Amino acid sequence: MQQFLGQISVQTQGKGLYEFTREVERWVRGHGDGDGLLTLFIRHTSASLTVQENADPDVIRDLEAYFSRLVPENDPIYIHTMEGPDDMPAHVRSALTQTHLSIPVSQGELTLGTWQGIYVFEHRRRPHRRTISLHLLSD
Repeated sequence: MQQFLGQISVQTQGKGLYEFTREVERWVRGHGDGDGLLTLFIRHTSASLTVQENADPDVIRDLEAYFSRLVPENDPIYIHTMEGPDDMPAHVRSALTQTHLSIPVSQGELTLGTWQGIYVFEHRRRPHRRTISLHLLSD
């Protein structure tokens, strides 16, 4: 068994989902054609990771609309407001979603489904550069 570590940065432009599947695929291919397991971990508390449909952009819009309604800004229950009205909702959204993903690798390829893509789910309004750590265990 071998292991490889790396990282990818994703530039966001505010709230929304940002696909970076191709960058991950390129990184995995650069480490051979074995079988294994890839773990991705986002190093932030106001953004998350998700595997989601990448064929119909309405899915992405609907997810953002749903989370905006589920976790609204300016809710009077929030105490943590020093970083702006979108910060505490971003932490709640991150807690409800995922900070890491595990994806099987077969013959050097991610085993994603036909319509699946890997996304950073940005929960803040302003642009950020998000860092994702990658760890590949491969034979």
